[in-house]
Amino acid sequence: MFKNIKELFRLRKVIEEKNVELNNLNNNILELNKEKENRIRNLDNEVNAEVEKLRLEKQDEVFKFSEKIENIKLEISKEAEKIERVENLNNEVEKLEKKLSRENKKLNKIKPLYNSIQYIIEKYKDQDIFKENIEDLILKEKFHDDEIEFNPTIKLKLHCMDVKELRKAFNENEKCINEVLKKYEGRYNTKANATIYKLMVIALKAEQQNILYNLKYGKLEKAVEDVKITTQKYLDIAAEGNQSIFNTMVKFVNEIEFLFIRAVEIEYEYYIKKEQQKEEQARLREQMRQEAEDRKVLEQQKKQIEKEEEKYKTEMSKVEEALARAEDNEVLEKLKMKLEELQNQLDNVEHKKEDIVKRQNGKAGYVYIISNLGSFGDKTFKIGMTRRLNPQDRVDELGDASVPFVFDVHSFIFSDDAVGLEQKLHNILNDKRTNKINFRKEFFNVSIDELEELVQEIEPTAEFNRTMVAEQYRQTISINEESQVLV
Repeated sequence: MFKNIKELFRLRKVIEEKNVELNNLNNNILELNKEKENRIRNLDNEVNAEVEKLRLEKQDEVFKFSEKIENIKLEISKEAEKIERVENLNNEVEKLEKKLSRENKKLNKIKPLYNSIQYIIEKYKDQDIFKENIEDLILKEKFHDDEIEFNPTIKLKLHCMDVKELRKAFNENEKCINEVLKKYEGRYNTKANATIYKLMVIALKAEQQNILYNLKYGKLEKAVEDVKITTQKYLDIAAEGNQSIFNTMVKFVNEIEFLFIRAVEIEYEYYIKKEQQKEEQARLREQMRQEAEDRKVLEQQKKQIEKEEEKYKTEMSKVEEALARAEDNEVLEKLKMKLEELQNQLDNVEHKKEDIVKRQNGKAGYVYIISNLGSFGDKTFKIGMTRRLNPQDRVDELGDASVPFVFDVHSFIFSDDAVGLEQKLHNILNDKRTNKINFRKEFFNVSIDELEELVQEIEPTAEFNRTMVAEQYRQTISINEESQVLV
């Protein structure tokens, strides 16, 4: 019993001690919690302060960036205004250029007549013919399209009509001539005077046509002199017939004389171009002849090189066989050196051979444009290429057996790279091929106008003949028609 009481006191004491420890622990926990709260509060304050600091810094950066953006927007706005002003100026310039172009066209229309009148004034400045009716010579801007029916019955073909730019210039000059004829037509009130005028116009135009048709290279001055002699002759004849129309005839003849001389100059431009082409073709023919000789020499050199090539290959085969049988190291080394030397020599020979082959494959030649009205109609043309010195030989070959009529040539175009030029033309007209399966058939369905424009664009100096002569075909048609009439 006593032991139990003693144990009980001991346990109570232990409990009291544990309670003291527990209280101490609770106090420690309270202290730690307070410390934790203080630390958290301090951290919150620090974080908030840092956040506020960063916010202020970023706010300042955002403000500065916004200010930059506004400045950039302002600059963009200024540039946009500048661009708009430039566009407006460009539009104004474009309008002015169009207006200038229209005015230039008007000026070009009246310039030949102006020049012809200046020509008369200069020629007869000391005479009295301009004291009366000088206002009749004032040029009018409007031109009539009505063609005067005073042309000769037979119209001869002029060479300038085969060259686009010359044809355009000649036609513009003809419009000026017709304008002069129209202007003077109504000035003859009596039937006799009107008849003299009409006959004189027909005769003058026939004379002009003959002068143009007989024009040759180097004969420009003679042709111009012929025009002057002719106009003076007809003026003298008209004056002898009726003095009352002399002053009017002087004005008329000299206006026409100036324009006739201009027509001669335009036609003569063809002969200048033709002569330039002849000189160029002579040079090119010489070049092609030389190339032919060079190719002949190259072929001989190629055969010689091939013999050397075969010799080295044979020798190398022998060395390789000896190398396979050799056992002595010294002999093996010598044979290897010999084989290497032969290989180097063979490489040099093959290099020379490749160079010869490249030089043989020259590209110079003619691109031809031909038609065959009787065989294919007026919308089909053949565009090919030949290295012949005379390209007509190739065209003649094409017309000998494969078609019933001979080909008409519209253009021969020489090129240092005729292969490339032919390919370029074929590519441009690829969609107009007659045979879209076999590209070796070089026929194209295209108009003569398109072809002429294409040739002028690619090679402005090339001559282009628009006429399909088709002589044998037309003669055949004529014979057939006569046969039907007889039946």
